[in-house]
Amino acid sequence: VKIRGLTKICGFFSSLERPIDFEAADKQPVDLIFTLLAPENNKGTEHLKALAMVSRVFNDKNIRAKLRSSENTDSLFAILTINEDSKAA
Repeated sequence: VKIRGLTKICGFFSSLERPIDFEAADKQPVDLIFTLLAPENNKGTEHLKALAMVSRVFNDKNIRAKLRSSENTDSLFAILTINEDSKAA
């Protein structure tokens, strides 16, 4: 989503207590949600790079399991950003 007044790309992660059936192709209910927000005037590819990173993270079943079992925001942040750091190296 592109937002007026936003100055940088932001993301929000949610883990649902009760999964929601979105009638997905894999027939699995959704319990992990990531929302990506970008500045309205973002003309570069930064938001596409962020979206690709989110896709890589959520396609990894081991990372999804870690997200589901995480008990605090610090561990969630570490899980979501460790993949980003390892790709940069």
